Amino acid sequence: MIGGGASAVCLLDALSRQEEVPQSVTVFDPSPHLWRGRAYQPDSAVLRVNAPPEDMTVRAGDPTHFSRWLEARSVVLGPPADHTDTRSGIPFPPRALYGDYLEQCARGALTRLAALGSRIRLVRAAATGLTREDGSLLVRTADRAAHGLDHVVLCVGTGVPADPHGLLGAPGFVPDPYPVTRRLAGIGERDRVVVLGSGLTAVDVVLALTANGHTGEVVLASRRGVLPGVRQRPVEHELRFFTAARFRALAARGERLPLADAVALMRTELTAAGSRFDTVAREIATGGEAPLARLRRQLGRVDDPDPGLRILQRAVPDTGPDVWPLLPERDRTGLLRDHYRTIMSLCCPMPPASAAALLAQADSGRLGVLRGVERVRPGPTGGFRVYGDGGVRPADVVVNAVSPPAHRVPPAAAALIDSLTGRGLASRHPRGGVGVARATSGLLHAGGTDRQVYVLGDLAAGSLFFTFGVPSLVDRAVDIAEAIQRDAARSTAGFADSRQPA
Repeated sequence: MIGGGASAVCLLDALSRQEEVPQSVTVFDPSPHLWRGRAYQPDSAVLRVNAPPEDMTVRAGDPTHFSRWLEARSVVLGPPADHTDTRSGIPFPPRALYGDYLEQCARGALTRLAALGSRIRLVRAAATGLTREDGSLLVRTADRAAHGLDHVVLCVGTGVPADPHGLLGAPGFVPDPYPVTRRLAGIGERDRVVVLGSGLTAVDVVLALTANGHTGEVVLASRRGVLPGVRQRPVEHELRFFTAARFRALAARGERLPLADAVALMRTELTAAGSRFDTVAREIATGGEAPLARLRRQLGRVDDPDPGLRILQRAVPDTGPDVWPLLPERDRTGLLRDHYRTIMSLCCPMPPASAAALLAQADSGRLGVLRGVERVRPGPTGGFRVYGDGGVRPADVVVNAVSPPAHRVPPAAAALIDSLTGRGLASRHPRGGVGVARATSGLLHAGGTDRQVYVLGDLAAGSLFFTFGVPSLVDRAVDIAEAIQRDAARSTAGFADSRQPA
């Protein structure tokens, strides 16, 4: 396993629960916070997870696993602070606390694997190359060591934020806000702050600055100014029409699915649940609505009886990866161009308490949203100038909260991916990352689908529509663990056959 973040924890748990465990498990990761990745490292308690506990469990088929862990922790350490959102009734624990959960789940999975006979190796060095020699895989690390393996899973995570305006090194530019306790500590109480981006990371920056007592102006600046949606009070719903089984059956028959037909199935799903399809469609198409007005409207709909948005939030991560490969290329291109940002904002919403905090800052005059941002430049006498709709905004500090680069290959993994593509073991996907097979997440290359090298996480972003979020990682981890077990069984059977007398 190359990478030791949240995706690796999901895979370790899946591997530890297979009928046959690997002879050995090796994890390559040089980061100081093993198992936590960038998102869940120790940091301010004001940064919360954005999904309910049942969507944060790493255990496939066990939606209460994280909730039970929280309960068990409170028995040992005493009741924690109440993290329940009063508007939605959903607990949103701090992300650092979720990182503790990931660490314990990883240790538990490794302990089970070791007890069942697996040899465990943690290699605290970056993997820089991967080659295939005589049917086996050879991973080389930055310290020039070589490791022979039978299967490799690339769990390299996401990269650092992009720097589209070339501000790296400019005084007052914060290239990456995490951990906020350290990266934002130097911002003055009354500094004018521009946050590049308007997604969940940008929301984190606003919440952290507010908690630190910052009273200066904060502006969220991006091209479209689309803020995350607001999570509603949960409802129970099991998908009946827009299901993974339906789409997998279409794929097995080699059929395509025009976007119009997929939309029709979603309409059927929503109508059967008592939702108005047109309401959901309008929410996706509200590109011209003022960002803070949209946020205020959505906060007022936390208890909306219409379940449509909640069904969409479940369907996109659960079945999106199955629908995506079936769509014609023209439909995929149009969907990404016209609606991707809005769909992601609705399917990855913020807690209502976060939305209320942002609106409180806006109502006090301390928070604004700037759309149409074209460029950001250092000022002639210090600070920055931000060019967007409505003119130029001055700033003392610019905090970078934009998404990782579109190609989805983190800089730290560039040498590794180059080694794969250079030897024909992988191909870069036109929409980002590398090509993978939907059914197994095995690498795609000229020879077909690889049965030894797999991808888990954002590196598969071009091939699969939804590659992040713990439920998606858990589903893909199970697929990969099962595929590895099947390939190992084939290899064992082939070895046994080769020893039979002629």
